[in-house]
Amino acid sequence: MKKLIYIPALLLLAACSHKPKDKAAELADLKKQQADINSKIAALQLADAGQDSSKSTDISVLKIAATNFTHYVDIQGKIDAKDNVTAYPQSPGVITKIYVAPGQHVNKGQLLVQLDNSVLKENIAQAESQAALAKTLFQRQKNLWDQKIGTEVQFLQAQTQMQSAQKQVDGLRQQADLYRIISPISGSIDQMDLKLGQVAQPGTTGIRIVNADVLKVKADVPESYAGRVNQGDNVKIVIPDGNDSLSARLTFAAKAIDPTSRSFAIEIALPARKTLRPNMTAIIKIADYNHSKAIVIPLNAIQKSEQGDYVYVNNNGIATRKNIKVGASYGSQAEITSGLAIGDQLITAGASDLNDGDKVNVLQSVN
Repeated sequence: MKKLIYIPALLLLAACSHKPKDKAAELADLKKQQADINSKIAALQLADAGQDSSKSTDISVLKIAATNFTHYVDIQGKIDAKDNVTAYPQSPGVITKIYVAPGQHVNKGQLLVQLDNSVLKENIAQAESQAALAKTLFQRQKNLWDQKIGTEVQFLQAQTQMQSAQKQVDGLRQQADLYRIISPISGSIDQMDLKLGQVAQPGTTGIRIVNADVLKVKADVPESYAGRVNQGDNVKIVIPDGNDSLSARLTFAAKAIDPTSRSFAIEIALPARKTLRPNMTAIIKIADYNHSKAIVIPLNAIQKSEQGDYVYVNNNGIATRKNIKVGASYGSQAEITSGLAIGDQLITAGASDLNDGDKVNVLQSVN
């Protein structure tokens, strides 16, 4: 009977021992455990710092100074000749004579190619004979009229016939000119694939003439740069294939946006250079922003975090973290608008291995 009495008591005692703790007491217990853990971590960090207090990181620094910073808009274009035209015949005909060759210099108005106009030449010869006869008859009639012989009507008829015959000759000569290819500009023959006996056609068979002494760069600029690119802007032009570069000014910027390409045309006049040729690729760097006293640092010295951009500076042998604001950037350089001051020693090489407060050893300093 005693065993039966004790068993319920033990069960009641066990049930009481599994009763959940008070939440406030449980929270206090967890905070005490957290405090103990933090204390141990701090002790270990202090011990580790004591062991490494003599160590330092080798670095290179850049002394910050005010400098000129320019931002450019990079556009690809091509070189073109200011005078670059193709001369065509104005009437179809068989080529009978070619007076020039590729590469030859020609002058404006020079005859380049003659097409067959033999039928017109015969018509011209006949018209010239009739014009000569009409002129002779008019001269005789005029002599008679001066002597008060004959009527005024006869005199006027002779004059009209002479003038009509001469106009016919002039018209035939103009038609004959349509069978010639004439150079419209002075320049060099850049392309000509014509042969004797070939039938030349208007608009399809021609000779390209280029004046390479007057060159320009042409490009199309995206609409997004419309407010930043203007006529007169300073530009740098790089010719990759010509191993050449030069500075110039933007001589033309179109006001209208092309509705298809959503871009606008620009042009830059170029000086005459032997290294430059039409259709060469040109990289146009248009200056759209300049600050003469800017703080500029290498982009690779800037580090990023959730709180923003930052760099490290050398402060008497100690790495100090500084939060910065980056303005415009171009190439490998960035303008810093806040966070750095003139005279700061920016840590460049070795910065990625640093923490705020680390000791550093300057191996190289660049002004």
